[in-house]
Amino acid sequence: MTSIERERIFNPVRIPIYKGLYGLRLLLTTQDKLSKFQTIKDLQSLNKIDFIQKWEYPQVVEVWEASVRATHHFLNEEDIQYFKPLILNTYLDAVNLRAYRNHNKEIIAFLGVDQSNLEMLFVHPDYRGQGIGALLLQYAIKDLKIDKVDVNEQNRQALGFYLKQGFEVKSRSEVDGMGKPYPLLHMALKGFLHQ
Repeated sequence: MTSIERERIFNPVRIPIYKGLYGLRLLLTTQDKLSKFQTIKDLQSLNKIDFIQKWEYPQVVEVWEASVRATHHFLNEEDIQYFKPLILNTYLDAVNLRAYRNHNKEIIAFLGVDQSNLEMLFVHPDYRGQGIGALLLQYAIKDLKIDKVDVNEQNRQALGFYLKQGFEVKSRSEVDGMGKPYPLLHMALKGFLHQ
């Protein structure tokens, strides 16, 4: 049971359910665990992060393409068509994948990790600005132990996002991993030493 006094001490997260008084329950936590719940603002925030099956790769590529078209304005159509089959047939198999799903269990964002490197993090443009990217990134840091990411220098939104999330630029490459003229910024979480 809750009270005004308890809600002054604890931060309640009201979660609608089908039973109970007015269909509401309170989640109470201690101050030291509060950071785990900071991104939960509503039911959408409770969507599950889970594994991606190979049969779902076409849906992942759709999210990738929609995200790239919304954020990677420096890429031309030829580049997008060049990378699309590589994503589908090579890159997705090379990383440890996780999906963020909507209430219909559709993939609306995903990430890919290789060792301690975040290799990809894409959010469908219809769901941007809702904290999903930050939630996935925090999951990758805490659960998948990533501490590095490469960002296209021309993608100022992504650069700002990672800087805000505690990363800093460590070095720069003139070309991307495929030798294309898209400079990369090599970033690491602040406080971590990298070669």
